[in-house]
Amino acid sequence: MKLSKKNKIIDRILIVGHGSIGKRHLRIAREFFPNGIIKVLRHQVKKDEPKIADGVFYNIKEAISFNPQIAIIANPAPFHIEVAQVLADCGTHLLIEKPLSTSIKGITKLIETIKKRDATLLIGYNLRYLESLEFFKKHLDKGLIGNILSVRCEMGKYLPSWRPESNYKEGVSARAELGGGALLELSHELDYLRWIFGEIDWVKSTLARQSSLEIDVEDTAHLTLGFASKSNGSRLIGSLNLDFIRHDHTRICTAIGDKGSLQWNALTDEIMLFNAGSNDWVRLSKFQSQRDHSYISEWKNLLKSIDGFEKPLISGNDGLKVLEIIEAAQKSSKSGRQEFIKG
Repeated sequence: MKLSKKNKIIDRILIVGHGSIGKRHLRIAREFFPNGIIKVLRHQVKKDEPKIADGVFYNIKEAISFNPQIAIIANPAPFHIEVAQVLADCGTHLLIEKPLSTSIKGITKLIETIKKRDATLLIGYNLRYLESLEFFKKHLDKGLIGNILSVRCEMGKYLPSWRPESNYKEGVSARAELGGGALLELSHELDYLRWIFGEIDWVKSTLARQSSLEIDVEDTAHLTLGFASKSNGSRLIGSLNLDFIRHDHTRICTAIGDKGSLQWNALTDEIMLFNAGSNDWVRLSKFQSQRDHSYISEWKNLLKSIDGFEKPLISGNDGLKVLEIIEAAQKSSKSGRQEFIKG
């Protein structure tokens, strides 16, 4: 149990969804609140009742009667807003897993409700809490490689290898009805690109299913991104490749500047530098992040935001901006044209 700044004991937590990410949040919640009452809301009755929870609800009315102070929304993305709005109406503090939804419908109302109820809303783009990515941003902001001219980002992993213990064809990533597809599932990149390089004005994209994977969503997304113009009038152009087909798991972002290049490798947790005039990359820094580190930092930010000591690092408006980019990318892929971001 935790005493908040407003002298209210936080001891009732709801985990919505009991998939892989829901189980992770349940475990971390129990670490933060060993004596709290933590319950799970799930839509299907199953035999694998969560052992470290204090019970399971199977409908939202039962969950509301529990009067949770914090809720983690970790069910499939198409159902995020519906559940989150009901909880927000009750003044519940929310951490909503990425993406915030599969469309922008209902998001403005949710954000307004959160503000009206003086509650906290945090979006679960947890990569922002990685020390290595923070280091990458810090040194770009300091001008280590001078004026940034281009950014190239890629994330790829073979979908059946994500969770070998389960059938990939039944997972969220593979099914349109559950908000799957490379663009939505791998939208972390869009969030941190905005965070580091600024707002995105337009997108030109191609979304396709190129493999023989048994899915009904795109397995590949190729995006060209136009960032907002800088004070000197220059415009940064970026490329982003996302896929479910790559056997050599990759997550890399490379910034190219007039004084060299800086690269973040999420898998090795290191930052590489190539100075202008040099012949090779050098390792600038190496981190040792544990698997739960970013999620624990996310929870700390959530709790400090509830207490009023911090602001959520990833706000509801951040989640909305990412979805506006996604919707423009989907439109661009169909039209074959460059599409501007509405907002």
